[in-house]
Amino acid sequence: QAQLVESGGGSVHTGGSLRLSCSASERTFANYVKGWFRQAPGKEREFVAGITWTGASTRYADSVKGRFTISRDNTKNTVDLQMDSLKPEDTAVYYCAAGLNQRVVYSTARSYNTWGQGTQVTVSS
Repeated sequence: QAQLVESGGGSVHTGGSLRLSCSASERTFANYVKGWFRQAPGKEREFVAGITWTGASTRYADSVKGRFTISRDNTKNTVDLQMDSLKPEDTAVYYCAAGLNQRVVYSTARSYNTWGQGTQVTVSS
C-alpha cells in the first residue's frame, strides 16, 4: 500500500525555522496535488498549504502566508514545507497528504485520500 512519510518536525522558539519533508513510497504520487495540514490539540485538522503536480500553482492558509513555502521534487517523490518566523500558534501535528486530482489545490481534507502519520512541531515563546 502506498504511503507518505513525514520528517523534520521538532521544537523551536518563536521566530525560528523548520523544514518538513514528505516522502512518497510510490511514483504515482508524483502526479497528484500534495498538501500539508495540521492539527492542534482540541482543534480540527486545518489546511496549511498545497501544490499542484507540476508545482506551478500553490495555495496557502492566510495564517501562514508569507512565512511558509511549499515545494516539491517529483524526481524524488518529495514535497517540502519550509516554515519561517514560527509562532506558538503554529504548534501542531503536521500531516502530508496526497490529493485526488492534479491541477487544483483544495483546502478541504476530504479532497485528499492518502495521509502520512504526522510529525510534531512545537514552537515555544
